[in-house]
Amino acid sequence: MAGRRREQDPYELALRALNYKERTESELDAWLAERGVEEAERADVIALLAESGAIDDASFAQRYADDKRELAGWGPERIRGSLAARGVSREHVDAALSGDDADSQLARAARLLHERGIGLGSDAGRERALRLLVRRGYALELAYEAVRAAERAAQGGREAA
Repeated sequence: MAGRRREQDPYELALRALNYKERTESELDAWLAERGVEEAERADVIALLAESGAIDDASFAQRYADDKRELAGWGPERIRGSLAARGVSREHVDAALSGDDADSQLARAARLLHERGIGLGSDAGRERALRLLVRRGYALELAYEAVRAAERAAQGGREAA
């Protein structure tokens, strides 16, 4: 017997994959390819699922960006990179990030520093905070601003005590 025998048809495989976890079109395509589904069949199944709304990269990108911003404290560059790695088109990524203005990013970054309890009273602490924010995907200039804002807030809290 040449090739690999599939136990289910490609549509059923795709539904099983989507029931297990939400995937982008690119991720679903790769998942089906790993299971021996031919390219033409994969394209047909993905088109059918996209048409029915069972898979929607634009909605996925928006939910993913919202979750990563609010639950993980990610900045736009980390979200952009992660979505691109998942095969989401630039158009969908840009749309998902469009509502995240600099003021919102600054507030989220400062909140992240506060929640982490990073001491900002020394150069080493400020450097650690800056590295954290850059790793989380914030632009360097915004990260500097967030560290300064968090430092001012911490000083204000000590003065009030």
